[in-house]
Amino acid sequence: MKTLERDELKEHLLKSRWTHDGMWFYTCLQEFGIEKANRINKAVHKAVTPIEIKRIQKAVGAEKLDTFDEFKRFFEIVTEVTRGKFMKYTYSMPAKNMMHLEWESCFSYEAMKALGVIDRYECGPMLRCEAVFDALGIKYEVEPKVTGCMMHTDGRCFRDYRFFFDK
Repeated sequence: MKTLERDELKEHLLKSRWTHDGMWFYTCLQEFGIEKANRINKAVHKAVTPIEIKRIQKAVGAEKLDTFDEFKRFFEIVTEVTRGKFMKYTYSMPAKNMMHLEWESCFSYEAMKALGVIDRYECGPMLRCEAVFDALGIKYEVEPKVTGCMMHTDGRCFRDYRFFFDK
């Protein structure tokens, strides 16, 4: 028997976490239909993300984020903690108070397409990202404003965020 290395353990735990997420979504979908599953998914993201973010803030001593640079460093930590190798996205901070986030491929898109509900699915991964900003109390604008699955409608998925940090 082998001992899992740190990165193997992290990947295992993240895959397990997201499998759980996918299975409860699937169960809601089967029990209640896509509209209610979408609504529950949004509520869960909004409920669990503040808890997760506060835990990470406490763990790294970043309870207060007043500047874009502080946020930028914290977002790097959040990404390091929560991102699995199966999550194919990139992000950049091309200018002060700006972030570009883009999915190369999306596990949620693939799952919803396989379930036959992609045309009515409301994007969970981007909702989760925005729930992070909301949990941190950061004001922002997003373009484009999308509810459904942009990967399905446009063949690609991205968002540009403009943040408003007090001076």
